[in-house]
Amino acid sequence: MVLGIAGSPRRRGNSDSMLDAALKGAEAAGALTQRVVVSSAGISACRACQACSRDGHCVQDDGMTAVYELLDAADAIVVATPVFFATVPSQLKALYDRAQPYWARRYVLKQPVLAKRPGALLIAAGGGDPYGHGCAETTTRSAMAVVGYEFGDVVVAKPVDARGDLAGKPEVLGACSEAGERLGRAAGQP
Repeated sequence: MVLGIAGSPRRRGNSDSMLDAALKGAEAAGALTQRVVVSSAGISACRACQACSRDGHCVQDDGMTAVYELLDAADAIVVATPVFFATVPSQLKALYDRAQPYWARRYVLKQPVLAKRPGALLIAAGGGDPYGHGCAETTTRSAMAVVGYEFGDVVVAKPVDARGDLAGKPEVLGACSEAGERLGRAAGQP
């Protein structure tokens, strides 16, 4: 299964279009797909209570519980995000921060690390930020690495500020579809 993470708080925008193309590509390659819309998943912020350092599990019972199951079950992941002040939106950052139990399992509890699974990152970057999108990529790579994903494909669409700006950039959606196809093929490998 290829897990798609929709990181934007806005639906049907540029990053959603990029994710749609990637998931269709994964399905064309024969993979099952599932999408998590972070802004409606009911994920609370990490409380930094460090309770996960005791047993590798978060004590909060909210929407992240179902997301943990999907993160663990997926064979590949694709994260789509806009750029907000050089990084990801707060809703997506909350999901990343809640990856702390994976960090605790690996570095505190010294549990074995699973083999890395493939991932792709799709970034819809606006045109006015002088600091670019590098922080969004670094933050995503960092959080997802501890979960067990390694990002091969990174597709950046810029400048895309308004809904529909991708209409004039078919090469971007094509690259998203190709990244999804690669993930779909990888997800089908034993």
